[in-house]
Parts: sequence; C-alpha cells; structure tokens
Amino acid sequence: MTFIPDLAAEIEIPTDGILSRVLYRDHRIRLVGFGFDRGQELTEHTANRAAVVQVVTGRLQVTVEGRTHELGPTSWLLIPADAPHSVTATEPTVMLLTLIADRQGGGPTPAPSSTPAAEALGRPRTS
Repeated sequence: MTFIPDLAAEIEIPTDGILSRVLYRDHRIRLVGFGFDRGQELTEHTANRAAVVQVVTGRLQVTVEGRTHELGPTSWLLIPADAPHSVTATEPTVMLLTLIADRQGGGPTPAPSSTPAAEALGRPRTS
C-alpha cells in the first residue's frame, strides 16, 4: 500500500518555473506531481501512454487535440495516448499526472526523488 497524506505538500511551486517529481511508479502507473508558477507552460507534445490530469491547487488550461479545457481542483481530464496536448498554468498550480501503462506493462522500477518534466512524462532528457 502507498499513502500520500497531502499531495500539495509533496510538490514545491518554483518561482518562474516548473518542477516535476515522480511520487509513485509501478508496472501499471506512474504518478507525477508538477508545480507550475503562473504563466508557465508545457508546449504541445504527445505521450505514448494515456494520462489523467488532476489539479490539486490552482488552475490550468489544458489543450488536447485543439480543444482547450479549464481545470481547477475538482476537475478530471483523460488524455488519450498519442494525443497532442499542452498545459498552461493560469495561477500557481500543483498538478497530479497519472500515466497509465499499456496492457504490456513492464516491471516495477524505483522512483527518483525528482526529475525534469520531460523525463517524468516518459520522454528522454534533451539537455
């Protein structure tokens, strides 16, 4: 069993930046917490897994396949695998991203304490 008593306390919102941290990972899911300062964005990209976006605190605009959604703390959004999407924080925000493995899955891997946003989304680091 894994229990996180306060998701908002797990993720720092950096000044003028974005922070991501893998909170949990196994063969079925990867749970990533993001901290966005106001105006910060993840430009349009795709992921090879379906993903669920939930806002813990703050507000986001998430555009999926050209359609923009306003997300707040009571919102839930499923992004299909390979769907082009982008994320913009309209205020300082803590976001929870749950990446869902395909049926093939894979073995459990240890979660690092923190990681760049691109790597947390399952993409290799570019720098």
